[in-house]
Amino acid sequence: MPRLLLINPDNPLVSITRHTYLNSWRVWKPLGLLVIAGLTPADWDVTIVDENMAAPDYDAMQPDLVGITAFTSQATRAYELAALWRRRGVPVVMGGIHASLCCEEAMSRVDAVVTGEAESVWAQVCADASAGKLARLYRGEFVATEKLQPARHDLLANQYRFGSIQTTRGCPLNCSFCSVTAFNGGRYRQRPIEAVIEELRLVEEDLVLFVDDNLFGTRKEHIERSKALLRAIIESGIRKRWVCQTTVNMADDAELLELAVQAGCFGVFIGFEATTPEGLVEVHKKFNTIRNRDLRDSVMTIQRHGIAVIGAFVIGLDTDTRGIGTTVAQTAGRYGVAAINVLILTPLPGTDLWKKLDAEGRILKKDFPNDWRYYTLNHPVAIFKNHSWRDLVDEMVACYRRFYSWPAILARAFEIGWRTRRILPALGVLVVNASYRLNLRNDLDTYARMDLDTGAPLAHRATATVPEAWQVVAPPRHSRQARS
Repeated sequence: MPRLLLINPDNPLVSITRHTYLNSWRVWKPLGLLVIAGLTPADWDVTIVDENMAAPDYDAMQPDLVGITAFTSQATRAYELAALWRRRGVPVVMGGIHASLCCEEAMSRVDAVVTGEAESVWAQVCADASAGKLARLYRGEFVATEKLQPARHDLLANQYRFGSIQTTRGCPLNCSFCSVTAFNGGRYRQRPIEAVIEELRLVEEDLVLFVDDNLFGTRKEHIERSKALLRAIIESGIRKRWVCQTTVNMADDAELLELAVQAGCFGVFIGFEATTPEGLVEVHKKFNTIRNRDLRDSVMTIQRHGIAVIGAFVIGLDTDTRGIGTTVAQTAGRYGVAAINVLILTPLPGTDLWKKLDAEGRILKKDFPNDWRYYTLNHPVAIFKNHSWRDLVDEMVACYRRFYSWPAILARAFEIGWRTRRILPALGVLVVNASYRLNLRNDLDTYARMDLDTGAPLAHRATATVPEAWQVVAPPRHSRQARS
């Protein structure tokens, strides 16, 4: 029986999964590898290793084929793993979003590359590997969603609090910094509801992340399909509690909100991205302001139904000025969100942002593949119009100091509990807020090891002292950790 080893690589700069109870609530299974496992012929023995969960003993493993997936921030480690296994004479195939968008780079470091969606080519990859004649490149095509097979949710059992499932592919929006459209396309493809229910029954965890980039969609027909899915979940008797990614238009449909709560939704991630209309234009997210939307009212409407809202913001835009960190914290507080995830504007391969900044000569971290490790969305890698790298670090600290102070966290948890009349959203606010507060320490440790004037690593610093001005939000770090 041939043996397949599938690996989700680690990046020490961003791994939040180890050793802390708080972080365990912000981690879910690597669904892409579970999908690949489900596509693998039954006569193969499949093992999945998630390096983010534990350090594996590769010396004890003897695979016949190694498959590696990677986001851009994982690419550096992915290539290290590929080199390790190729030295041992084991062929390596790499897929995922980074290999798809940086195909030539990946092909120079592995035996075979799968680009795009793997469903159309993975059976051929396995057949060729068995015959000892792997091709250099397999081009996956967009797959009709009715042909998608269930993932192997039985693998990696009892290691995660959250399971994961996907019901749509593609995103109807095209934010300038997001590579989803480049990878999955702009057409919003929806799986048959019956197939989603069948696979949801296979998810063993009680908590679930719907990994769809936009679960409910933006158009009337998207919303109606979402309602049908939610009704099917309710009628199936499946009792899962879940979170998802969506857009703020969810607040416009009372029936959708009621169905979502009945179906088990207790939290949503919404990308607010910018604090000004000019910023939203810059990132191609004018959708948030259609019909002069009152964002606070929308957030309040969602949370009154018992669904906590976590907001995402980006800093470092050309339209951002000094003080953007405090502005984001104030704006998020005004909206009433339960938590925030603040990211530094990062040009990822395949995005409009990459093309723009590359053409303008503004991408500084370009020692690839080594520098991919810094493309975590938490570390500066480019030239910013109104901020130096040190400025952005200071802005991030100012934002988190204000938003994640303990008085603010406790007040927010109480307010969410009172507004939703539910204990789970309030507890979720405490856990997520405390986790963000804790993990900022890792970012500050990393920043302290970098020359924030030039971006160069300070290799001579075996340990680094976090500047006093940054020691504002986090207790001592217990182990290697960072945000998701």
